[in-house]
Parts: sequence; C-alpha cells; structure tokens
Amino acid sequence: MSTDPDTIAFYQARAPHWVFHSGEAHSHQLNAFLDRLPEGAAVLELGCGGGRDAAHMRGRGFIVDATDGTPALVKRANESFNLGARVMAFHELEAQAAYAGVWAHASLLHCPRAAIPDVLARIHRALRPGGLFFSSYKLGDGEGRDLLGRLHNFPSAGWLIAAYTAAGFTIESQDIYAGKASDGTQRDWIDLLVRTA
Repeated sequence: MSTDPDTIAFYQARAPHWVFHSGEAHSHQLNAFLDRLPEGAAVLELGCGGGRDAAHMRGRGFIVDATDGTPALVKRANESFNLGARVMAFHELEAQAAYAGVWAHASLLHCPRAAIPDVLARIHRALRPGGLFFSSYKLGDGEGRDLLGRLHNFPSAGWLIAAYTAAGFTIESQDIYAGKASDGTQRDWIDLLVRTA
C-alpha cells in the first residue's frame, strides 16, 4: 500500500481551505523540467494537490494526466483549473510506456518506504524510453511523522539513489538544498531528475 490513512485524512480535511503559497504560480523547478521534454508531450503528475503545476503544464501545451490520492484535493484542483484530474494512489498506476515525463513534486515523500520499490517500478513502466522523472523529498534518517502527523519516508540521499538505480533509472541530476517544511521544521530537501534507458 502506497498511502497512509492519516496523511490522506490530513489533506482531505484541509483541501476545501487550500491556500496557495503567495507569489508562486507553480513549482520553481517545473519549467526547467518541461524544457527538456518534447513539445506537447504527455506528462503524468503524481500528487497534483491544488492543481497549479498541472495547469501550468497544460498552459504550455503539454497533455497532462493529473492525479492525487486525496479525493478532496482532486475536487479542488478540478474546481480551480478544470483539469480533469483523477483520484489515483501511487500503487494504482498501471500505465505502460504512456508518458514522456512524470512529475512528482513533494508527493512521493509521503509514500511508505516499503512501497517505494514497487512504485518506482510502476513509474519506470509508465514512462516511454528516454522518459524523464522528477521527484523531491525531505531528507532524513528514517520513516516517521512530521509535527502535523503526516507520514514521511525521510530517506537519505544514498538510500534514494540506490532505490532509483535498482528500479532501472539513470540519475541525470540531484540537488540538495536547505528548505523549510509546512510544519515549520528546517530540513534538507533533494530534487532528483532521472531518465529511463
């Protein structure tokens, strides 16, 4: 199982009051990712949240399959941007060679560690040859919950690289930087950009 009931319940309760970060139209890493994809390509978003990243992708001409494991967030994304977003947990991904890119900004960090290998294998199958996959995580030294009660896998960079390599991905780039979580905790983050063969 790639979802945690308490984490889903947290987002389900807050989705109707979802407040976008002021001054940020979309994730700051998104344009650089999209610039590396073929024009008009199909992109899967895992964890679309309120829908701003998916809306930006669509605005740039990409075919976007926006998904989230929280029904209320999918509803909010569709109300805000008419995305046609759908409810899908990570372990429910069944597509094969369907996407040129997969975008998972600050979403897979909620996936239990035990489910990561299966989820990465599913993402690998869903990508076309040479497909790109972006994901970001809060770094740490073991699975746990933040101050808001949400499950995080809190991996080390080495653990992640080993998991992605074992799933058949080639690491294109990794960026570790200081960041702040929504619970106010200071943590390092990692952005990973990987490619299928």
